[in-house]
Amino acid sequence: MEEFFKDLVVVELASVLAGPAVGMFFAELGAKVVKFENVGTGGDITRQWKLANEEPGLDYSAYYCSVNYGKEVIMNNLSSKEGRSELIAHLKKADIVISNFKEKSAKRLELDYESVCAIKEDIIYAQLSGYPDQEKVAFDVALQAETGFMSMSGTEDGVPVKMPVALIDILAAHQLKEAILIALLKRHKTKKGSKVTTTLYESAVASLANQATNWLMNEVVPKKMGTLHPNIAPYGEVFRTKDEKEIVLAIGTDKQFENLCMTLDCQKLVNDERFISNSDRVINRKLLNDILQKKLSQWRIKAFIGQAEMNNIPVGEVKDLQAVFEEEKAKKMIIKDEDDHGNIRKRVRTIAFNLV
Repeated sequence: MEEFFKDLVVVELASVLAGPAVGMFFAELGAKVVKFENVGTGGDITRQWKLANEEPGLDYSAYYCSVNYGKEVIMNNLSSKEGRSELIAHLKKADIVISNFKEKSAKRLELDYESVCAIKEDIIYAQLSGYPDQEKVAFDVALQAETGFMSMSGTEDGVPVKMPVALIDILAAHQLKEAILIALLKRHKTKKGSKVTTTLYESAVASLANQATNWLMNEVVPKKMGTLHPNIAPYGEVFRTKDEKEIVLAIGTDKQFENLCMTLDCQKLVNDERFISNSDRVINRKLLNDILQKKLSQWRIKAFIGQAEMNNIPVGEVKDLQAVFEEEKAKKMIIKDEDDHGNIRKRVRTIAFNLV
């Protein structure tokens, strides 16, 4: 699959996370991705976003590495005659341009869609912006706040909480990838290029899914519920086992609830009018939670998860990333390369599908 786009050329004029994630997607599929970075500012700003224990002498961070695998990087001053000539030479060979320039900046640099089309008529110009109607600075946590995610995240009595990855950027990257793939199909059929656009804001709103329809159809404003699910119980409840491990249940059907009760030797709950249906369990989830916790505190985690898997009960152990990447199935998602000094760099694939 690494050779799927081996003849495709992508010019990346994007920084931070969403745009570069799109570029890395095509690099992983074999495309030639040329990333232009502003030499005057030290390149992509994420080069400077280092953890406290990262080596200060390196000119990149782990954050930067997460979405900049497999690219040819050119440090360039696009405002200079030489820099522009170098970029134009690459644009003439490009199939796709990925840009997160603001509209005014793109026009000033003559790198807006119309200007790039004058250089390469059948180009696919992929534009990422923060908002559909304004050019204000857009960073992920601000979008999480403005599109409702933070209002729903955290515990009932706690402060709003952001998701621990820049998920709005990741969602926007997926939207842009899909748009580019459709544009490639269109070009294959019509021999014509396209301009495709998305925004962090629209990508976030498009991902509100059932929480949006809870409001749109029932005028229920979702509240902070920690890990709980507003429509299903027990779903998202975290329990502690006898050996002080944490697990989360994801019971989505009556049959799964019946299997859970059988496993925990509390079959009488199945016919208890307080827990007969999912709606009943949602209404009485606190009481149910207390009952299940007493039962699960008698189990060691490996024994319960083993039994749960045998009985088709959805359950997950709460793991930190050290534990995650000790598993073979997670290790298979790691890709590596070396910098110019022989330092090994690791990151997770952006691709999680197989194509045969």
